[in-house]
Amino acid sequence: MTVACLDLAGTTVADGDAVATAFAEAIATMGIVAGTTAYERAMAHVHDARGRPKIEVFRSLFAGDEARAQAANLSFERSYDLIVDRRGLVPVPGTEEALHRLASAGVRVCLLTGFSRRTLGRVLDTLGWWGRVDMALSPEDGGRGRPWPDLILSAALRLGIDDVRHIAVCGDTENDMLSGRRAGASIVAGVLTGAHDADRLHSAGATHVLASVADFPDLVLSPPRSRHHDDAVTAEHR
Repeated sequence: MTVACLDLAGTTVADGDAVATAFAEAIATMGIVAGTTAYERAMAHVHDARGRPKIEVFRSLFAGDEARAQAANLSFERSYDLIVDRRGLVPVPGTEEALHRLASAGVRVCLLTGFSRRTLGRVLDTLGWWGRVDMALSPEDGGRGRPWPDLILSAALRLGIDDVRHIAVCGDTENDMLSGRRAGASIVAGVLTGAHDADRLHSAGATHVLASVADFPDLVLSPPRSRHHDDAVTAEHR
């Protein structure tokens, strides 16, 4: 592998309930409050849509009302900022060691996210990761966000990759898996530290399901013949 594309929240950054809380607070500003059927439907949609650009999630919630979607997205970013101010951010255990191992082996690392460019910058500033990766892309950096392959292919183009089979993808959501498969990556690894479970990751096309990103370098750096779908680590096998 020559490029590793890793998701942010839930994959490399420990999320807890930060993203879900920011979504809940954002839709509350639009009059959709906890305890209502509308709230339950909206949050179920948010869970299903994890990994997609945040503005697209709001556009699907408030179909046909762009002003409302933009206002909700702004509220989301403000809420997430306040959560970071209160709680800080920490990597998923083993992430920084994984980044070091990949870089030391000559693998270029790109972080991908459904956050806006502004929120992506806030996360990287807080963690001090600007110097730890080769590139970080948000949906604002061109093309469509997940589940489309555009961000992964943009990373490949910008990093000079000549074969999509040299790309490995790692994420915690169905949409991460779909984008990796659509991009033609030879490794599309789901992790169990975020939004979606092993069954959902497999159904979306994961070639492997790992306990966490800490196991990703072993997969990426192993000989190709040793990478088998049946070797995927699931929660039941741990």
